[in-house]
Amino acid sequence: MLPQTRLDSLVARHAALEAQLSTALDRDARVRFSREFAELSPVVETVRDLRKTEADIASLEALLADPKTEADVARLAAEEKATAAKRIAALEEKVRIALLPKDAADEHGAILEVRAGTGGDEAARFAGDLFRMYQRYAALKGWSVEILSSSEGAVGGFKEVIAAVRGRGAYAKLKFESGVHRVQRVPHTEASGRIHTSAATVAVLPEAREVDVKLDDADLKIETMRAGGAGGQHVNKTESAVRITHVPSGIVVGVQDERSQHRNRARALELLRARVYDLERQKQDAARAAERRGQVGSGDRSQRIRTYNFPQGRVTDHRIGLALHKLPQVLEGTALGEIVDALVADHQAALLAAENSQ
Repeated sequence: MLPQTRLDSLVARHAALEAQLSTALDRDARVRFSREFAELSPVVETVRDLRKTEADIASLEALLADPKTEADVARLAAEEKATAAKRIAALEEKVRIALLPKDAADEHGAILEVRAGTGGDEAARFAGDLFRMYQRYAALKGWSVEILSSSEGAVGGFKEVIAAVRGRGAYAKLKFESGVHRVQRVPHTEASGRIHTSAATVAVLPEAREVDVKLDDADLKIETMRAGGAGGQHVNKTESAVRITHVPSGIVVGVQDERSQHRNRARALELLRARVYDLERQKQDAARAAERRGQVGSGDRSQRIRTYNFPQGRVTDHRIGLALHKLPQVLEGTALGEIVDALVADHQAALLAAENSQ
């Protein structure tokens, strides 16, 4: 049974957000409410569809229970009820999935990193193939891809390429690509036709949104003093210089360029906000680097998540045992979605099983 009380609260929250968005709001509140409203809209639409279908079934059952209902009408009502019952099952499953715990980063864009692993020049060529596959898949999804840094291989491809994939939900779709990808094929330079095995590592991390830096007055130690250096009699006689310490981080900034204490204070706060923001970015980058190290492993062939077998035209994802004889279409990006969707479904099934076991 679905948790009806929770569904009621979601529908009520969605209506409350819709009402709030029709009022005058500051920019931050409007962005926050709009994002929550957009996230709730699909599940609320499904809940409404489910409840309408349940009401339809109740009406059909009443019609079938009525002894005055003619045989032909009853037959049609029974067929409609059977169809609606199947629809109920599908909608209930959709709602259950929508109610699963969300990864807060799923709606973000993604940072995609592809690196050549074991296999020398052939591994670099394969890394290039993988990156182009993701570019094509992103294009089909309407996402943009911007290369942030790259190092090309000696005979093509990439030793390393890092890109930002921007588009809503990019991380949710691409995050299961993290791991070691293995290729089996005959290199262009192999005269004897011998199949080589090489690998490339992929790391997919959520793109960090702009950190919202709010400086709490209670966290600030503000001091004023006489400005030093040149500036004439005015600077020496007034306490126009400002020094601000951000107590939680220990960051200290001082400004004495302006004769006005008010302007110096405003500049100091602007500078402090920038430095606190930079500190938060550094923390995020450190966490991202640690996560990436955990994802990519050593690049050894034995740590594979997927194998691309060119002689057999087959792509196999070892985590879910899925094998597709569509290797060219996968590398073109058109069939990659079949693998991604299967991985997402498997993940959702695991979450549902965990929920049901509680």
